[in-house]
Amino acid sequence: MYFDQPNPAQLMESFDDESPQQAFQDLTTCPVHRAEGVKVLAKRDDIVQFTRHPAVRATNGHNFTMGSKEPLIPLDLDGEEQRLFRRLLDPLFSPRAVERIRPEIRTLTDELIDAFIADGCTDLFNSFCQPLPSQVFMGLLGLPQGDMEKFLAFKDAVIRPEGDTFEEMGAYTERAGEVMTEYLHGIFDAREASGGLGDDLIGGFLAAEVDGRKLTRSEITRIVYLLVIAGLDTVAASLSCIFAWFAKHPRERAEVVDDPSLLPRAIEELLRYESPVHMGHRHVAEDFELNGWSFKAGEMVEIAWASANVDPGVFENPLVVDLGRKHNAHIGFASGPHRCLGSNLARMELVTAIEQFHRRIPEYAISQGERPQYINYGVRLAAYLPITFPKGEATS
Repeated sequence: MYFDQPNPAQLMESFDDESPQQAFQDLTTCPVHRAEGVKVLAKRDDIVQFTRHPAVRATNGHNFTMGSKEPLIPLDLDGEEQRLFRRLLDPLFSPRAVERIRPEIRTLTDELIDAFIADGCTDLFNSFCQPLPSQVFMGLLGLPQGDMEKFLAFKDAVIRPEGDTFEEMGAYTERAGEVMTEYLHGIFDAREASGGLGDDLIGGFLAAEVDGRKLTRSEITRIVYLLVIAGLDTVAASLSCIFAWFAKHPRERAEVVDDPSLLPRAIEELLRYESPVHMGHRHVAEDFELNGWSFKAGEMVEIAWASANVDPGVFENPLVVDLGRKHNAHIGFASGPHRCLGSNLARMELVTAIEQFHRRIPEYAISQGERPQYINYGVRLAAYLPITFPKGEATS
């Protein structure tokens, strides 16, 4: 079982919960090693070359991610096995495939806004940022919307586990994983018993073949288990960070409100700057040298994605948000063979939801006397995002 310690940027004097970018940049010039000797890669070029190296693995083959007792698919797989499942899954999240749900995202955005627009204020994380991608993804998978609280509790348990020691956190996460695995088996049993598999992702997995054979129950479980976590957390976190930034920068927000065509590039810049997924890790299978680093078989290496995205050797004025930045080679969706499977869906969700939100609520600000409350553990998010805006009317 692997758990992030407080990320290494928090060891820097410049670290600030609300604005950690300076500390992450400092890691690129003042590299650190954990007390136990774990290397931390922070420069973008080092990270990209390392994650693409054939001796680098997703796991050590014994300890898997997010409470699972078996390798999650495709995150914990490597080599030909990982490529096999990516060939199955990548087309499901291609730009063309995700485009068909854009109207649904607009509708869900309006429904959520209708619930608070007459109040003139809301905690945007709980009223909008969290429920929107959760409803979208549960609909894609074909999971019961009425079980939303179960899924939110599950993903929180595996991404931000409770406990005073790594052992306690590991036990907490494994219990949550066992409960979710049992729940998913019940869903699959009911689908198969009914004979109507449906046109959602779970229905597709139950009918799918890989390498000329049907997927096993274990494989389907390990795919859906991972998708639930990824689909319910990362986009919610990204939405909260982006909305928080726009709430604090009215001039820049007005520019994208007036010209929504600017929004896709603006979101790429804010994904670079905020980097909701700050850290990752990889394992070394064979000794090798790279850019002055010496890596030994069996060691784990931490990857500071957030540092790579503010690397002054790659980005001009990286601590300045330039919504028109033209050359934005950020790696907010990771790099190498394990680059984020759902990046096309995430981008489409972010653009569609924010554009629709701005149509309904173009002016908003952090509520007077309040401050967003950021969490920088697991995935960065504004877990409390109080905003105020002119009162409006529901659409129906």
